[in-house]
Amino acid sequence: MAELSTGAMQGFGHPRAPGAIGSSRPGLVLLYAEPGSPTSGAYPFFKSPVRIGRDEASDIRLAVTAVSRIHAEAVATDRAWRIVDCESRNGVLVDGVRVASEGLEALAEVRIGDAIFKFVDAEAESFAHYNLDGSMAPGCERLAEVPSLLVGGFQMDRIAAEIEKVGPTNLSVLILGESGTGKEVVASELHRHSRRPGRMVAVNCAAIPQNLIESELFGYRKGAFSGADRDKPGLIRAADGGTLFLDEIGDMPLEAQTKLLRVLQAKEILPVGATTPETTDVRIACATHRDLAALQAKGTFRLDLFARLNEYEVNLPPLRERKEDLFVLTREFLKRHGAAEKTASFGFMTALTHYDWPYNVRELEACIKRGIALAEGDTLGEAELPQAITEAMHGYGVKGASSGAAVARTEHEESDRPSAGQLLALLQKHQGNVAAVGRELGKARMQVHRWAQRYGLRLEDFRAPDEP
Repeated sequence: MAELSTGAMQGFGHPRAPGAIGSSRPGLVLLYAEPGSPTSGAYPFFKSPVRIGRDEASDIRLAVTAVSRIHAEAVATDRAWRIVDCESRNGVLVDGVRVASEGLEALAEVRIGDAIFKFVDAEAESFAHYNLDGSMAPGCERLAEVPSLLVGGFQMDRIAAEIEKVGPTNLSVLILGESGTGKEVVASELHRHSRRPGRMVAVNCAAIPQNLIESELFGYRKGAFSGADRDKPGLIRAADGGTLFLDEIGDMPLEAQTKLLRVLQAKEILPVGATTPETTDVRIACATHRDLAALQAKGTFRLDLFARLNEYEVNLPPLRERKEDLFVLTREFLKRHGAAEKTASFGFMTALTHYDWPYNVRELEACIKRGIALAEGDTLGEAELPQAITEAMHGYGVKGASSGAAVARTEHEESDRPSAGQLLALLQKHQGNVAAVGRELGKARMQVHRWAQRYGLRLEDFRAPDEP
């Protein structure tokens, strides 16, 4: 394992650097380096400047291919941290662009030689507990006490530990996250920890026609409507004693919402055509990628139902915010789809770390399945990458602006920020493709993400619903 030098450890007495929150430090989190490279999972910044290179006297010593003796420095300024190339042989890349000096935004992708990192403005110490291959650093233990289906490092382990605590309770849980982030996996883990004797029943509210959702959920009595030739118990009854997972709860019509509220308040269901309610014991978990606050403001989602459903909230990060999990996820999908003997090349993994994954883990799994099908040998290479990823690599490694220009761009970021209307139009034009919007504006992908967040624009709302 690569090490922080003694000089770095002596920096504990320094004043907090920009980006630090309390004792939580900024730093670099490893996204990828060749397997076997002696590289730690993360490197907190304990002082400024932080020297990075192969030299034993470096504050962050990287014994990785293509890293110079003194390769770069991370320097604290009044505004933020900057990465400075120390005239290295192979240069420094930030978000795929070769730079001499560049301000580091949260989640910026930083490549130093053949080691690829992301910059975090807090909690770097926590990321350092988790190695790239999913193992733990010496002396560290996972937060979750039992193995979880949530594959990943610090961020997913923290969620797994939450679910362990909440699972045995009767709290209704609202799971928020973009499509493809693993909301149903969280629901299944919640049920597993609940120790409830019944089964988990998953329902996609968006997939059931609105005129059928009540009868599907609550059941019906014989003769309730044309074609009802026998009693049907409904999905809630099927989950009695267990967990009902309502995916895309934001698409549930108001009348069905009213009936669901009764289930939560009185533990009763009223089948269609019935006059007498039936008792039920079901734990509710629900999920959505939609903005429920906006739906409440429009009057299409009940406030009292939201209060009942949101007794505990789990927020799943999009894959672009947890790229440190890409390597272990890739290995998991290779194993899951019968190709555990195959590996991914450095070029393949470099492209995965540079891509923004608009459809999250589901899209990554599709990418790996495609690679397995196309690879002629035991290595997935760049030729097996989908077109969207190869297009995102266009211009990767091209030299960017000079040091002075980079400083000016950082300091005047607000002056060239597009208007909300302009950004809205571009997101509509490119169907939420942040890389395409960034190319048109001449900006890094993460800058577009930040502007969208500032304006309250949800990228999910611009993407085609039938994509993988």
